[in-house]
Amino acid sequence: MRQVSTKLGAVEHLPSKVASYITREIAAGNLRPGEQLPSEHSLADMLGVSRNVVREAVSQLRADGIVLARQGIGAFVMEPERRSAIRLDSEALKADGSMERLFELRGILETEAAGLAAERRSIDTLHRVKQSLERMAGEERWEKGSIDADLEFHREIARGTGNDYIYTFVCFICEQIRRSIYIARFTNPLPELVEINVAEHRRIYEALERGDAQAARISMREHIRGAGERAGAMPGKSSENSKTRD
Repeated sequence: MRQVSTKLGAVEHLPSKVASYITREIAAGNLRPGEQLPSEHSLADMLGVSRNVVREAVSQLRADGIVLARQGIGAFVMEPERRSAIRLDSEALKADGSMERLFELRGILETEAAGLAAERRSIDTLHRVKQSLERMAGEERWEKGSIDADLEFHREIARGTGNDYIYTFVCFICEQIRRSIYIARFTNPLPELVEINVAEHRRIYEALERGDAQAARISMREHIRGAGERAGAMPGKSSENSKTRD
């Protein structure tokens, strides 16, 4: 009987674990665009799983547009510009610099989303954003419900842009950033953290309410930078470290 490799971590949902491992290898540059994946047999032996598990994992990656399967030859890493889907692996976000880069992306995307939402605001958008803010500041502020409300706040702003692409991307990124909120709550005094977080969100809402696009952008940018710092993931830090190593 094979022994599952420690490279995979927990053994639940093995095909997904194998797909995550391959994705991390691609992100780390160990498997480059255009390069062929190791054979099913090699991966199965290395990771301590069956070839069927490897086959299912590769099928997942193919469906995600990460790899291209060539019949009778094998699977190859797709070039980023040719990929038809986006995959951000939760395990990969634990790697050095990954969370910083995600916050950096979030800052770029959500800053502009806030400005557009302020310019295009509607009564319905303001109502939904305010409801989320009230949940964050209300009785749920110490509980998991406030985290859900926090993410909903950002999703509703994205929805308020009227741009389905922005909304889809922000929804995806917000779910990936959920872990950072838990980290911030664990590493910072909770009463102070909640007070600061609610105040930052309130400034964003007030800018939306006024229709002040510039203030909305500034408030959102400041909030995301602050959120990153509180989670120990400061946007821009990974690129600075990279320059230092070079």
